[in-house]
Order: sequence, then structure tokens, then C-alpha cells
Amino acid sequence: MPQINKSTLDFLSDLKLHNDRDWFHENHVRYETAKLNFETFVQAVIDAVTKFDPILKGLEAKTCIFRINRDIRFSHDKSIYKTNFGAFIVRGGKKNSDRFPGYYFHVDPEGSFVAGGAYIPPAPWLNAIREKIDENGDELMRIITHRDFIKYFGKLEGEKVKTTPKGYAKDHPHIELLKHKSFLAEAEIPRRILTSESCFDLVISAFRAMKPLNDFLTTGID
Repeated sequence: MPQINKSTLDFLSDLKLHNDRDWFHENHVRYETAKLNFETFVQAVIDAVTKFDPILKGLEAKTCIFRINRDIRFSHDKSIYKTNFGAFIVRGGKKNSDRFPGYYFHVDPEGSFVAGGAYIPPAPWLNAIREKIDENGDELMRIITHRDFIKYFGKLEGEKVKTTPKGYAKDHPHIELLKHKSFLAEAEIPRRILTSESCFDLVISAFRAMKPLNDFLTTGID
């Protein structure tokens, strides 16, 4: 059973304390070992998820994993490196995060989690989602109130607009769903679980419970 190693978390914790190039270069072997551990786990997750979401068949972990280097060009935080590992499992890899819903896995000593759905979808995609909610919001309600969805995620998350979206009535039966700008599901992974053999099964079970939401959000996408 694939497993996230404690040494991977130890590296990330140490990186937070020594976030500079010299330390990183001196500990490059530790980084490569931690990265390989994460990549191996993610590939196993992809292979398992493909069994119930075959659109991901052939997807490679390396196309889903985010770089550890931070983009500091427009940030007040000038830390060079991220202190987490993250992967967005989506058709075509992470470059398609603004086109398709997917499954996200985040490893961080200070808080790991699984998540998914659509994060701030561009206007054409958001409009298509809202049109589907307008036509069949009951389907989305059934998805987010299903016992498996509630078990892992509790409720649908995501920022909302403060006013009624243009073109929809204030008294629309699904107005609160229509207000969403993001449609997200998220579940924390306790640290004691993250480095245990049960983590893999938890991740796969959560992603399986997330799939109906992703299917709904795929509407209107070529």
C-alpha cells in the first residue's frame, strides 16, 4: 500500500525553517527523496481513481504536481520555496485546472487535505454551470446532500457573489447555489492518518464521493 513517509513531512518542516537556496541545495537529496515519495503516492492515486473516472487513464503524476518554487514576482512574501507538496489530478494535467474539474491532494506538516471541484472557473465555464443549476439544480442538491458527500466534505464550499447573478431571479429555488463563484469540496487529513497505511484508502474514498460533483461541473466543457 503506498504511503506518505514521515521523512517527507520532516523535510517540509525543515524547509519552512530554512527557506533559502543554500540550505535547499545542501539538502537536495532529501528533497528528491521526498518528491519521489509524493509522486509515487500520487501516481497510485491516479491509477486507482481511473477505475471509477476513466477519463484520467494514462495521466502521469508529474503533469499534476506543482513546482516547489514559488512565484514571488508579485508577492510580499519572498520565500523562495513552498513548504508543501500539491497535485491537481485533472484530465491533461494541472495546466487544465481552469478548464475541467478535478481532484486535489495537499501534503503539509501544518495541515493536509483533499479537495476538488472547480476553483474560480472562467466566465464561460461558470455561466455553463449556472445554466445547468437553473435547469436542474435538484440534481446538484442530491449530490451535495448524499450521505457519502456529507461524510467526507460536510457541505459544498466556495466563495459566493453578494448579489443575485445577472439573469436570475432573487427568489430562484437554487439562488444560493447560483451565487457560487467556486464549487469546492474539501476534507482535512489528520497528520496521524497522513503517514499511515489507511491514508491511501481515505483519499480514494473521498475522491470517489467527489466524482458526482465533478461530473456535474463538467457541463458545457468541450
